[in-house]
Amino acid sequence: MSRVFADLNVGDRAAAERLVSEADVVGFAQVSGDVNPVHLDEAYAATTPFKTRIAHGMLTASHVSALIANALPGPGSVYLSQSLAFKRPVRLGDNVVSEVEITALDAGKSHVVLTTRCLVGGKVVLEGEARVLFTAAPEGAKAPT
Repeated sequence: MSRVFADLNVGDRAAAERLVSEADVVGFAQVSGDVNPVHLDEAYAATTPFKTRIAHGMLTASHVSALIANALPGPGSVYLSQSLAFKRPVRLGDNVVSEVEITALDAGKSHVVLTTRCLVGGKVVLEGEARVLFTAAPEGAKAPT
């Protein structure tokens, strides 16, 4: 759904779910260059406080980015800033629920402020705040399905 700024309201929310897979973690390591063994090496990860491999924190944060880009505000969103607090690890096989909610709008600057969070099993694993520039997507532009 393509929106314009006037369509947005404080309190608007969106959510999405994604299962964290082996392919996600390996692919993120390849794309980002973050090959920390806590993400990729089960034997190493077993020696850490986590006792098993965990997903990259920024992989989890990217779920928020996708939600902002694809759903709320949607196509035409450009990140200006994002604060992040990582509360708990995300493990391979976890189902991550990402949520965003608009908390402030500045029509003069086309800025949208959103609270952001991710949960696993109802427990917060990531929380923060995003500020995005939102310009209407060109007519006919759609988020990929």
